[in-house]
Amino acid sequence: MGRKLLTKNITVPGIRNLDVYRQHGGYETFKKALGMTSEAIVEEVKKSGLRGRGGAGFPTGMKWSFLAKPEGVPRYLVCNADESEPGTFKDRYMMENIPHLLIEGMAIGSFALGCRSSYIYIRGELMYVYHILQRAIDEAYAAGLLGKNILGSRFDFDLHVHCGGGAYICGEETALIESLEGKRGNPRIKPPFPAIRGLWDCPTVVNNVESIMAIVPIIDMGGDEYAKIGIGKSTGTKLISACGHINKPGIYEIELGVPVEEFIYSDEYCGGIRNGKKLKAVVTGGSSVPILPAELILKLANGEPRLMSYESLSDGGFATGTMLGSGGFIAMDEDTSIVKNLWTFTRFYHHESCGQCSPCREGTGWMEKILHKILDGHGTLSDVDLLWDIQSKIEGKTICPLGDAAAWPVASAIRHFRSEFEEYVKNPANIKKDHHYYRLNNLTPEFS
Repeated sequence: MGRKLLTKNITVPGIRNLDVYRQHGGYETFKKALGMTSEAIVEEVKKSGLRGRGGAGFPTGMKWSFLAKPEGVPRYLVCNADESEPGTFKDRYMMENIPHLLIEGMAIGSFALGCRSSYIYIRGELMYVYHILQRAIDEAYAAGLLGKNILGSRFDFDLHVHCGGGAYICGEETALIESLEGKRGNPRIKPPFPAIRGLWDCPTVVNNVESIMAIVPIIDMGGDEYAKIGIGKSTGTKLISACGHINKPGIYEIELGVPVEEFIYSDEYCGGIRNGKKLKAVVTGGSSVPILPAELILKLANGEPRLMSYESLSDGGFATGTMLGSGGFIAMDEDTSIVKNLWTFTRFYHHESCGQCSPCREGTGWMEKILHKILDGHGTLSDVDLLWDIQSKIEGKTICPLGDAAAWPVASAIRHFRSEFEEYVKNPANIKKDHHYYRLNNLTPEFS
């Protein structure tokens, strides 16, 4: 059984409420942090090796250290709770069930960064979670854990929750900042980076929900102890949203370094592929990361087990590897149509493109049209080559990573499953009618 840091109290009855949260040690780490210097807190986060849990995996402590500190200018910590990556639902689950862990992490982080006001930017579709967070914030204010002179420390801090409009693009930090300022959520050209000119042109750090929650156990146990969990540069624990054709979909907190095969087949985690089917392919980090066939997701090129870690999953580059990303783990069984699944993903990225960059605006539309043509039985072999060409003209040529996110699934699907595309072209009438795929509104399991 792996160590649990974020979810250890998740099933405690009433843990949403401040009194119950404090009975289980809540806000004691915040008290500890208030007795430390801001530099010491940042140093502990650096020592921990914590990497951003939203997808990019950039070292959190290093990101904090980049924050500019001009005199007389406010600084902001913004929590990216705009969880919109298809296949990812861990942040929603955590905010819904243990909101005070996020609030405590925001308070510690804001104290360390010298922020007097900070923001949680949450998806507009998650209004019920918004109300849970707001109630928890109100409890914290009433208890003197937010507001003026917190716990007699002379630290004044206000925390706000802001609802977005449900745009995938606002998961990108500069688009999120634009939306928070009341503008259209278009990504900004960088530089300047948010650490220099972010929210209202002030120095800003944007971190994911899970990253901010992880600050609490890091300061509690110390960065060195946290770094002992995991493997190599993939330290600590990671929340994985597991769904697809598995027996036990849900949220799992793993110690980084668990073998992928163990994660899929052990009873502690996913419990194997449902209905006794064979594994065909896996998306490990949400729909934007490259898809890998079973033989590549379970083993590295040298035959060693592939691990649930940043380094192991990316081993071999995109030719044979993928990314941990946001931890949106989608398993597909032998009856899955890779082409239909790719069409679903491509429709999503076409719909969610902000349209600011022509390679993404036009390219995502063309990829959707070509895939629909193939699925409709009118495709040609040259269409498969055209798909490959279009994705190559999107990747790396846009302001933000949405272009890459749209291109990588197409490239990896053709790279590893080209024969399936060719079968749709050559023998459309013979394609199995029971092939299934993922509609985006059916990706995530329900939680009580």
